Amino acid sequence: MIPEGLRQYIEQEIIPRYAGFDKAHNVEHVRTVMAESLALAAQFPDEADERLVYTIAAYHDTGLCEDRKTHHLVSGRLLAADEQLKQWFTPEEIILMREAVEDHRASSDHQPRSLYGRIVAEADRIIDPDITLRRTVQYGLRQAPEADAAWHYQRFRQHLMEKYAPGGYLKLYFPQGKNAERLRLLQSIIADEPLLQATFTRLFREESR
Repeated sequence: MIPEGLRQYIEQEIIPRYAGFDKAHNVEHVRTVMAESLALAAQFPDEADERLVYTIAAYHDTGLCEDRKTHHLVSGRLLAADEQLKQWFTPEEIILMREAVEDHRASSDHQPRSLYGRIVAEADRIIDPDITLRRTVQYGLRQAPEADAAWHYQRFRQHLMEKYAPGGYLKLYFPQGKNAERLRLLQSIIADEPLLQATFTRLFREESR
């Protein structure tokens, strides 16, 4: 069970930080990752502690306050430095949570060091074709709002190929989970150039308004 005091602290002090991040990493995003993490953890009732799962998911992107490229490391540092967490967790649990947060990034060069890392990494994937494609457009617009649609499409397609196409760097840790099925659907869209172009055009228009 998640202590009420911990829940209130996360709700009042941690989740609101996401309001200052980009559309792909906003409050809705962190709440989705938290819910997905808890759902995955329910498959391991004897191994996964809900307190840790809930807290790891809440902190996983807080490092975006400093930097995107190393946000997973900054997030882990912020979690480990939070004195308030000592009310609810042992030093060993805080280390375990820090490592899980550090390991969640999709482009990480190593496997998560624990079940907790695999859970938050999988939950953070949130592979839903429309959401994933929209987030990719949103990120491009945030990085280069002055660029034209042709430039954005090339960046959009390149990112999708590198991350989600067969052989891409995205890793899934629960092959029987819903992400695996959704990834196959997303890959079918990526492989269909006319469909991908049409989808991009629609999303780009909507997000450029």
